[in-house]
Amino acid sequence: MLGVLVLAQIGYPLTGGTDRARLTVVTVCLGYLLSVSHALLSRGPRVAAGLVLVTTGGGLAVEALGVATGVPFGGYAYSGELGPKLAGVPLVIPLAWTWMAWPAWLAAARLTRRRAGRVALAAVGLAGWDLFLDPQMVAEGYWSWRDPSPALPGVPDVPVSNYLGWLLFAVLLMALLGPVAGRAAGLAGDRDAPMYALYLWTYAGSVLAHAVFLGLPASAGWGGLAMAAVAGPLAVTLARRRRPRRSDAEPAAAPA
Repeated sequence: MLGVLVLAQIGYPLTGGTDRARLTVVTVCLGYLLSVSHALLSRGPRVAAGLVLVTTGGGLAVEALGVATGVPFGGYAYSGELGPKLAGVPLVIPLAWTWMAWPAWLAAARLTRRRAGRVALAAVGLAGWDLFLDPQMVAEGYWSWRDPSPALPGVPDVPVSNYLGWLLFAVLLMALLGPVAGRAAGLAGDRDAPMYALYLWTYAGSVLAHAVFLGLPASAGWGGLAMAAVAGPLAVTLARRRRPRRSDAEPAAAPA
């Protein structure tokens, strides 16, 4: 499933118009199924159900609140290109919260055992993704802001309030997800490798796509800096784990 998701994302710059919108919906659904099925297979039905309740249900609730009131992201509205809506929110949007919340949580759990540290790192890991997501989706016309100022340099169509709102809600989301996932979040070993790969691919693929294929160099830079706070340490940690110890890699010296 991870391989199919990667192929779908590679296809994004090669499409346009209605085909690109449909591919976006398919990609989000694949990411959602990947994260939920991983939680189910690696942690069991209780954790998978809790993941859906917290992130999908929470994502729908905060998006509906945002569309209706402008809190916490700022005033925005969705176009009709992403399919059917509920309370002004395309049904696919809450799935995206789950898609990246789970690998962000597992990445943070791999990096620290402290509860507060996990919540903080996971929140940054999830909110950092939005510095890629929002500029890309706004450029496609999937949603727009009523007053996109003040904005980050080079990204004039998305207000800073949106990123702050993402970070605030991500902290709440991860604080709620922690008790659901339990201590086992950092103890699954190689079973979590697909989620680490998903997070690192999302980071590297997004930088490349924005910088080279989508004509969004500023969001490539901002998103690259933000997600690197988690992606960088995660990559280093995984590389160290895979590196063989000297005693394992070299034969023992012959006796004198």
